[in-house]
Amino acid sequence: MSDAYIALADGRVLEARGRAPGRARGELVFTTAYTGYEESLTDPSYAEQVLTFSYPLIGNYGVRPERFESASVQPRAAVARELTEDVAEWLAAEGVPAIDHLDTRELVTTVREEGAMACGIVAGEDVTPEDAIEEMEACKPMSDHIDIGAGVTVPETTVHEGGGAADVALVDCGAKKSIIEALTARGADVHVLRYDTTPEQVADIDPDVLFVSNGPGDPENFEAAQTVVDEFAGEVPLAGICLGQQIIASALGGSTKKMAFGHRGVNQPVRDLRTDKVVMTTQNHGYTVDDTGPLEVTQINVNDDTVEGLDSEELDVITRQYHPEANPGPHDSLSFFDDVLDLAHDRTPVTAD
Repeated sequence: MSDAYIALADGRVLEARGRAPGRARGELVFTTAYTGYEESLTDPSYAEQVLTFSYPLIGNYGVRPERFESASVQPRAAVARELTEDVAEWLAAEGVPAIDHLDTRELVTTVREEGAMACGIVAGEDVTPEDAIEEMEACKPMSDHIDIGAGVTVPETTVHEGGGAADVALVDCGAKKSIIEALTARGADVHVLRYDTTPEQVADIDPDVLFVSNGPGDPENFEAAQTVVDEFAGEVPLAGICLGQQIIASALGGSTKKMAFGHRGVNQPVRDLRTDKVVMTTQNHGYTVDDTGPLEVTQINVNDDTVEGLDSEELDVITRQYHPEANPGPHDSLSFFDDVLDLAHDRTPVTAD
């Protein structure tokens, strides 16, 4: 009898080898990245998901905490063709179930053809296929995780000093550490605020830029962040990455929609409509902007024409759907952070209504 099973919403149950024991449920997604497994596994945007790696060997260069994007492993479980002992021991220590020795090519093909789906995973002694099915049947859709931000945000406001060149109010909906580092490296002081921060708390900082971070789940469930954006739009420059782009677009009158299987990997081509230049980007999102409202589309995904960049000179807005900080790479779009800090020039203090 196998010591691990994964049950899929399409009715199949697959056998596997358990590498880290436990039970888990979540939305099954995949990443095409062949490096950066440490960054992927600690990216808060994977909360409430089960992450499958399309690259067959995960762990071939060990585990180094300095590469982590957050303080803990974020997916509910991990799936690979083969996990090294280093990664398996790390996941076990984190209490995150992990399985391998199954055909991940088939899993990736299934998700591409049928879309991201609910799944259940069990690993350990005496587990059964019925246990995996029970987990899968208890899995909620991503849109039903109405308070998903609470599990990935800071407990209270924190400040990361970069030299005082600008004050950035970062609404933490699940921010990657490298976003903060990219801003402080350019001299900004970054005030990291909870995902449910209020306009009054933002006004107390009197930021030069209001920045909405990446994060997991449905952007419509981040109502507080949308309220903050609406409050300061046109008064404070706005910037956003990934979920942040979706939140800003929604707050300004646009809308979003769920994608079939999303964009997750480090090889997504993006074309700038103004320069016609194509850059390679790293991405991790399952929703996209559908209606851009008053914002101009400046960049699109070469593969499917989804919105990758939004700007507004009138409102001082600049957003990107991909991750310009790009850990572990590529680094084609790091200049986004220079553009964000350029927005900080020549503005006057504001207060909340």
